[in-house]
Amino acid sequence: MLTNSDITELVAFRRHLHRRPELSGEEEWTAAEISHALSRLHPEAVLTGLGGHGVAAIFAGVEPGPTVLFRAELDALPIPETTGAEWQSETEGKGHLCGHDGHMTMLLGFGRLLARRPVRRGRVVLMFQPAEEDGSGARAVVADPRYAAITPDWAFAIHNEPGLPFGHIATRPGLMNCASRGLAITLSGRTSHAAEPELAVSPVPLIGPITEGLRSLGPESVSKHKLDDGFRLVTITHVRAGEPTFGITPGHAEIFATLRAGEDDAIAEIDSAARNLVDTLCAPHGLTATFETHDDFAASVNDDAATKVALSALAALDIPHGSDGLPMRASEDFGVFGWAAKSAMLCLGPGESHPALHQPDYDFPDDLIPVGARIFERIARDLLD
Repeated sequence: MLTNSDITELVAFRRHLHRRPELSGEEEWTAAEISHALSRLHPEAVLTGLGGHGVAAIFAGVEPGPTVLFRAELDALPIPETTGAEWQSETEGKGHLCGHDGHMTMLLGFGRLLARRPVRRGRVVLMFQPAEEDGSGARAVVADPRYAAITPDWAFAIHNEPGLPFGHIATRPGLMNCASRGLAITLSGRTSHAAEPELAVSPVPLIGPITEGLRSLGPESVSKHKLDDGFRLVTITHVRAGEPTFGITPGHAEIFATLRAGEDDAIAEIDSAARNLVDTLCAPHGLTATFETHDDFAASVNDDAATKVALSALAALDIPHGSDGLPMRASEDFGVFGWAAKSAMLCLGPGESHPALHQPDYDFPDDLIPVGARIFERIARDLLD
C-alpha cells in the first residue's frame, strides 16, 4: 500500500499539475512532467508522443500473460478557476476542473506499487491519454502505429463523479456514457440593406424551423427520460445570424447542435438525418448549407467480464459500490479502448455535495488518490498474479 510519504509526495505532485493546466492537444508540459515522474519508477519502457502528447509506461511480469491497460487523461478545460486554493491555476482562463490532474496522480500512485512489487505475469500499461475533453485523444492514441505493440486484452479507467458519496464506486455492465458529436452548420445566402430585405437571401426565417427540426430527431426518449441503447438527443448549443448591426439583412448564420445517443451507429444515423433536414429546408430558399464535425465521442460500454473483474476487486477491498446514476448522458472517449479489449469504466465519488465537474469552483479531493491507486492495483493483481 502507499505510505504516508508516498501520499504526501503524490498530493504535492497533483497540485503541481493543477497549477499548469493545458488544453486538449496542448499537453506538452504535462506529458513531460508525467514522463519524468515515471522514469523514477523504472518501467520496462516509456512511450511518448502517442497520438499527440500521450505517454504510456509498461511494467512487465516475468511470465507471459495478458496486457492490462489503465488510463488517465492529461488535458484540462478552457474555464477560469475560482477555488481560491493555494494551488489554483496560474494560467488565465484554464483549469483542471474535471479532475484529470487527480486521475493522473492515482495512476502514478499505482505505478509506485507496481515498481515495488511487479506483477507475476503479463504486462500493465499505464496510459496517460491526451485530448479527452474534445473526444479526439483515444482515437489518436489507438491509431498511432506504436499502439499495436501495447494493444491491451483488458482496459480500465476511473473517473471521479461528484454527487456520489466519498469513496463510493458506480459501475455496471453495458452502456456507461453516451456517444456524442458536435455538428456545426453554416447557412450561406446573400446580404442586403436592412431597408431592402426582399433583396437578401437570408437564413433568419429558417433558423426556427431548423432548430426545431433538429430537436425533434430524438424527442421521444427524452420525454420518457429513458437512457438506454435507444436513447437519442439533439441539443442546440449556439445560434448566430449576421453581424451585430442595424443596417444589414443577414446573409449568413451558424447553428451548433450536439447529437447524443446510446450507440455509435445511432450517432451516424442522427447526423445523416440532421444534414438531410437542413438541406431540404434550405433548397427552396436558395440557401446553401455546409457542415463540420467536432468533439466526436464514441459510446463507453462496459464489457461484462471486465465489469465482473472490477466488482470482484471492489468487494475484496470492501469498497461500497452500485450503479447509481448510470448510464450517463455525458460522454467519455474511454470507450475507444474497449473496441479491441474487455474494458470497464468506474465512477468514483468525491462526495455528494462536491462541486460538479466543469464548474469553476471544482477541485479534485486529494484523499481519493490512494483509493484509486488501491482499486487499480487490486484489479491488476487479480488478473496478473
